[in-house]
Amino acid sequence: MLDDAILQQLTSLYAELSAPLRLTYRPSEHAQQSELLDLLGQVAGTSPHLELVEAGAPSDVPRFRIERADGTSTGIAFVGIPGGHEFTSLVLAILNADGRGKLPDDAFQARIRRLKGPVHVRTFMSLSCENCPDVVQALNQMALIHDDFHHEVIDGAFQQDEVDRLKLRGVPAVVWNDELISSGKATLASLLERLEAKLGSAPVEENVDLGLYDVVVVGGGPAGAASAVYTARKGLKTLVLTDRLGGQLQDTASIENMISIPYTEGPELAANLGKHMEAAGVEVLLHRRVSTVTPGEPGEPIALALDSGESLQANALILATGAAWRELGVPGEKDYMGRGVAFCAHCDGPMFKGKDVVVVGGGNSGVEAAIDLANIVKSVTVLEFMPEPKADQVLLDKLGSLPNTKILTNVATQTIEGNDDGVTKLVYQDRSDESTHDLDTEGVFVQIGLVPNSQFVKGVVKTNRYGEIEVDAKGRTSVPGIYAAGDVTTVPYKQIVVAYGEGAKAGIAAFEDRAFGR
Repeated sequence: MLDDAILQQLTSLYAELSAPLRLTYRPSEHAQQSELLDLLGQVAGTSPHLELVEAGAPSDVPRFRIERADGTSTGIAFVGIPGGHEFTSLVLAILNADGRGKLPDDAFQARIRRLKGPVHVRTFMSLSCENCPDVVQALNQMALIHDDFHHEVIDGAFQQDEVDRLKLRGVPAVVWNDELISSGKATLASLLERLEAKLGSAPVEENVDLGLYDVVVVGGGPAGAASAVYTARKGLKTLVLTDRLGGQLQDTASIENMISIPYTEGPELAANLGKHMEAAGVEVLLHRRVSTVTPGEPGEPIALALDSGESLQANALILATGAAWRELGVPGEKDYMGRGVAFCAHCDGPMFKGKDVVVVGGGNSGVEAAIDLANIVKSVTVLEFMPEPKADQVLLDKLGSLPNTKILTNVATQTIEGNDDGVTKLVYQDRSDESTHDLDTEGVFVQIGLVPNSQFVKGVVKTNRYGEIEVDAKGRTSVPGIYAAGDVTTVPYKQIVVAYGEGAKAGIAAFEDRAFGR
């Protein structure tokens, strides 16, 4: 299954493994059991510290777990064959089980350990899902850090009956006690928040004061990274707080409009941002969200409280928190998230094979989603609020060439309805005559743009009616000492190259205002 190049990479990667680990599989007569054994055998053959072991009762599907040498579990198990995007999850799980690889910092690990156990969660994924590995890997790390945390990674194709019983219509789907607690994209921090809400957490013994920084940047995307690099190069002690490095870049498959770089991919660019900040001497704390921002009196530092229980102060604060997928805000949308309502066509499309689906949004992202879905589903109907779709003509031409697609324009989504099995219909209004119509569907893919991540500073700095932070030409907000850059601001054109420039401006302004006492 694995070619020589991959095997050589694994051999090099696992050369420093120190703790013996077992890949323990259960016997099975499933037709693909041999495929699993071939994969695990090749992986185990790359290190003398890895052993392939058969143990346990027979299973109806291929499954295995990662154990320590004494047979104790790491808390990580797989159902199916972790190929495709999930091969990386297997590779990292082995590294992390040996205490290697990029693990959360000590403070965040302490927060994970405070989660009340026992914790038993299952993640249903598909091998074509680009968002699934992030969720799988985050929960695997929690299992390794927490003494009573068990995580089972399930390829939904091997447990279709269970997918149907749980009425899952999207991946990754995280299930606790048969209850869907997370569907779709999620970060380590957001997953922990959801588990804390369900299971509770031991109280923080004491608040951790991280101290005073010259500049604190909130957000680790292009704008935040540019701000941080510029301030650090000016000699200012700079800290970046971010949920995940790269922000929206992590969800961007291909980038072809970065001037001088004909083609790159989001995760690669995000990794390069991290390397650049490290080289510039920027301190980065991942998996952090700011709870409150309290400006001081003139000349005094700005106080920040984090959801981790930590606090700190900043002489200058740069807000570069970007934006998130915009929701429709109609009745039924939240009720059916993960059970028919989705935001990623590439990830969740396979769950709707042979079904009728709807894409809400006639811009480039909506039409691109519809084109992708058309190859999988029975039919795709695109709903556009305006009289004409906003997508580029080349995309519209491509969509029009597909026999199982159509566009309805000048319509407004009213409600999403369904039953215990999931979505059954969408109700829309024809804006020309205000008549309402039912559209039978089992899937609704929402593609209507982004909403700025500015909620945590609402009432602190001035925002417009869309929630964008108002800034001047140098990135200054309405509060002295607080700056903003990128997609979270009123600056037009939400593009990576624009975010770079705006981040650099905000960083330079923070330095100049400090240097010249503004």
